[in-house]
Amino acid sequence: MAANKTPRTVELYGDSARRLIRFLEERGLSTLASDVGRPELEAFVADQLARFKPATASLRYRAIAQFFKWMAEEGEIEDNPFLRMKPPTVPETPVPVISEADLRKLLTVCEGTGFEERRDSALIRLLVDCGVRCSELMNLTLGDVDRDQQVILVVGKGRRARAVPYGKRTAQALDRYLRARSRHPHADEDWLWIGAKGRLGDSGLRQMLERRGDLAGIGRVYPHQFRHTMAHRWMSEGGGESDLMMLAGWKSRQMLNRYGRSAAEERAREAHRRLAIGDRL
Repeated sequence: MAANKTPRTVELYGDSARRLIRFLEERGLSTLASDVGRPELEAFVADQLARFKPATASLRYRAIAQFFKWMAEEGEIEDNPFLRMKPPTVPETPVPVISEADLRKLLTVCEGTGFEERRDSALIRLLVDCGVRCSELMNLTLGDVDRDQQVILVVGKGRRARAVPYGKRTAQALDRYLRARSRHPHADEDWLWIGAKGRLGDSGLRQMLERRGDLAGIGRVYPHQFRHTMAHRWMSEGGGESDLMMLAGWKSRQMLNRYGRSAAEERAREAHRRLAIGDRL
């Protein structure tokens, strides 16, 4: 935590280290960091690639690499074996965006005056409107919602705070939710999102979206799709790239390119039809 890492990052580091230790123990190998070299680490990465997606294996590789880097810097080990290794290749797999028709279906199944309907409608509209990360949305407190300015104050990666605006319909959905929330048994919670057992967390959001997706007949949807969808819709409508980077909390254009790739072909086809170069001759 001294390096100002988020709780999610700290959790990832710990989980990855425990997996490496378990891998070594199962093979009767030493778990002392000074005894772990490139052959053991390459075998661990190969095992992860065989059992998990390349992106997952890559995340764990990078997490353990940070641990060994720290050990070398602190003088706990003489040599960092990761200096001669490369992370596993992660193939390009664009995240599918959610069509406007499916978004409407998702909102339709949230219609109603009950507490869950009000809450789920507000959650989905914020995801659609703001494209915030799952953790950013679910870590909001009541004080993080500025209803006068129509912005939510989120804390992103690297603990960087930013204000993200939302539109009129999202404001209406939030107002309806907050009125319903004030009558809820857990209304005294400081967290914005609550459920039957108190605070609603990341897993609660994922379960809600899965349930609503089934009800809407559109299949499984997950939080990160909304982030890609917002970026796609923004660029399709001609929104500025610098503005999108600011709203999304990206410091690197690499992230802009990565998210914009999700439906780049569709945007290119739309631009071709709009420009109609061949039809002008």
